[in-house]
Amino acid sequence: MTTTTLTRIHLNLASPRVRRDMTDANSLHRTVMLLAPDGLGPHPRQQAGLLFRLERTPTSTEPPTLLIQTRHHPDLTRLPATYGTAQTRSLTPVLDNLTPGRQVRYRITANPTAARRVDETGRPLPGKHSRRTALTGDQAATWWHRRATEAGLTLHTLDTTPVPAARTHPAPPGATSSAGRTPHTQHVLIRFDGLATITNPDQLRDALLTGIGRAKSYGAGLLSLAPS
Repeated sequence: MTTTTLTRIHLNLASPRVRRDMTDANSLHRTVMLLAPDGLGPHPRQQAGLLFRLERTPTSTEPPTLLIQTRHHPDLTRLPATYGTAQTRSLTPVLDNLTPGRQVRYRITANPTAARRVDETGRPLPGKHSRRTALTGDQAATWWHRRATEAGLTLHTLDTTPVPAARTHPAPPGATSSAGRTPHTQHVLIRFDGLATITNPDQLRDALLTGIGRAKSYGAGLLSLAPS
């Protein structure tokens, strides 16, 4: 049997690996994947049920926190030495208490996007061609309202906080990142916080376990709940 767990790591900013991970999304992806078991096939993040979120503190006196969710108990000895202080707990109590009508506090850092049939200048593209663009402001809030409803939540309050984009460092010409993206990839991230009521526990459980939206390999999609 597998048990979904949440690992909270208080990062050590004196660690060179931490400082690199804070500025390079590919490096952070490689680090969190150390907690996934080996031999999971071509899509190890999905197979491990691995989702994560980097939470930066408003002051420099407190270290940032890295939250990592996995379907297996992680082997913390695989993390780089002096990376940070880690604690792991089971998410079974949260998953077992998803009842209709229960009010909860939620948090998610997401990558709101939409496929639009326009070119780089904003002109319509012919046929079925489209490109995916980041959403911000009211459009991002509308995106989250829709995705929250699909995930079995009715939102009552919503606060949005822009967070630093997930960026990769430049790479040699023709190189690709370890997460399967081309060099210089950037993903716009927005944090959503607020109060909501559970309307569909089954849909919510699936959203908690699989994540919401795109860019999950870069710190987006992990939905967290707490009692209101």
